[in-house]
Amino acid sequence: MIGDVVGKPGRRTVAALLPELRRELEVDLVVANGENAAAGRGLTESTAQALFDAGVDVVTSGNHIWDNKDILGALDQERPILRPLNYPAVTPGRGLLTQGGVTVINLQGRTFMPAIDCPFKAVDAALEELPDGATVVVDMHCEATSEKQAMGRYLDGRVAAVAGTHTHVPTADAQLFPRGTAFVTDLGMVGPVDSIIGNEIEPAISRFLTGMPTRFPVAERSAKVQFNSALIEIDEATGRARGIRRVDREYNVHGE
Repeated sequence: MIGDVVGKPGRRTVAALLPELRRELEVDLVVANGENAAAGRGLTESTAQALFDAGVDVVTSGNHIWDNKDILGALDQERPILRPLNYPAVTPGRGLLTQGGVTVINLQGRTFMPAIDCPFKAVDAALEELPDGATVVVDMHCEATSEKQAMGRYLDGRVAAVAGTHTHVPTADAQLFPRGTAFVTDLGMVGPVDSIIGNEIEPAISRFLTGMPTRFPVAERSAKVQFNSALIEIDEATGRARGIRRVDREYNVHGE
């Protein structure tokens, strides 16, 4: 499971590193959060395809999935792109799919986030529709670490993994909960190192100094890009995790 992919540097890094990681780690399924893959805000059909071409099997998202209208048509197709499950049912797209024997559920938190439906009730309803022993992994996309951890504990023993996304900052708490659910508060990002959460530094500082609305371009001048992810090993017989470990790399997109 790969953290938020940020703009062109993120896409290029996924394309450069993921094929070898799939071979090296013998990965069966790759889930990546793509809500920032198109110039740092939103997703387009072409940027989604770039992730699929690089070896991503399922693209999850979050609140920024709506930032680029180009993707709306694709959300109602059979392409493996998810929006958070707990948006209202009238919203384009779906929040759950099964691929390669694994059901991927995309949720979004509500603390410091848009006021949408309850993710806890939404995931309860989804799990009731799945067969016993199904292998389920969850992308919990939200701001508050406490909300991500609450979801992880809530689902312990009912899903294989809960991995947080959205903050772009990787956490060092990858662990296996007592009932067999792998958890990490935030996967991090695939984005520029010399940045503020993947964006240029100066505009972000200006926003804090002035309080004025500011554009946040992706920090494409940064040569170094961090690749943050977690590898989860799952027992197919039980649908529960055997272990989880971080897989973090660095890549020079300028080739120097």
